Amino acid sequence: MTYGFYGRLQADFPSQVIVEATELCNLACIHCPHATFEQSEHYAGRHLDPAINERLVDEVREHGRGKTQYIRYTSNGEPLIHPRIYDLLDYAVQSSGTFVTLTTNGTILNEKRIEKVLASGLHMIDVSIDAMTPDVYAKIRVNGHLETTNENVMKLLRAKARARAKTKIAVSFVEQQANRHQAEEFERFWRAQGVDFVIVRRLHSSAGGVIEVAELMRHLPAVARRACLYPWERIVITPGGHIAFCPQDWVHGSMLGHYSETTIRDVWNGEFYRGLREAHLANDYSGHAFCDQCPDWRQTRWPGEGSSYADVVEACLQQT
Repeated sequence: MTYGFYGRLQADFPSQVIVEATELCNLACIHCPHATFEQSEHYAGRHLDPAINERLVDEVREHGRGKTQYIRYTSNGEPLIHPRIYDLLDYAVQSSGTFVTLTTNGTILNEKRIEKVLASGLHMIDVSIDAMTPDVYAKIRVNGHLETTNENVMKLLRAKARARAKTKIAVSFVEQQANRHQAEEFERFWRAQGVDFVIVRRLHSSAGGVIEVAELMRHLPAVARRACLYPWERIVITPGGHIAFCPQDWVHGSMLGHYSETTIRDVWNGEFYRGLREAHLANDYSGHAFCDQCPDWRQTRWPGEGSSYADVVEACLQQT
């Protein structure tokens, strides 16, 4: 396989801008290192500054139009906890000129929040659920309740129908040992409820942050290491306003500088990213220790390798 810029992957500007809105989360999922992160020196309970959000949205509008496939609000915490999340979403939808998505665990998605999300004109909301039964949900999404989350999604579906909103609704399932036996049932159930997409995700170790998962991945049948997709696909804005190259980073090992002092465009086309891509192509990580220790490269899907979140967004765009 040839690795590099092709299809949705753009050389001039990232096809995905990942926005980590907050470090706070109300769950302690077993496939996520947030519980450990919260006790580490890297955690400060930060929320993304709306001024930083406006800066990145403006840059996407100026330099990413026709190149950036989507802006996604997700990652290090639960985005709906951000006290001004609707302002962030509103500005992105109205001003970016590109597709805007939100990933949430859905546990606090009550009627008031649903109304605000739909009113923003958000293009897609993705609710992470990962289970069909309360016992499995309790094992995976610790501190959450499946009945509450499911009912919130049902409320979202009903509200969308009443408002005739165009927002696409997806539910997602991180396939892992505790829930693998429920994956097919999960997909059948939610398609019957009328969601637009069911996304089954591959399990990642969060760049080694979930030690048990990382060890499982390192003991999978050996295959030749290949280039990770991320250096050609996405860039991350952290809750503290830094630019980072890896969406799986919980230890600040991929931070490249504060966004107030540079631009997405300059970083994407700069010396560091060029060197990072060359290291992945050459399979030589001597100058990139963070990537060297990460087993998640084998879980990324390059365009054409199988269904991914980006393919779901592409399907949405084709329907509009």
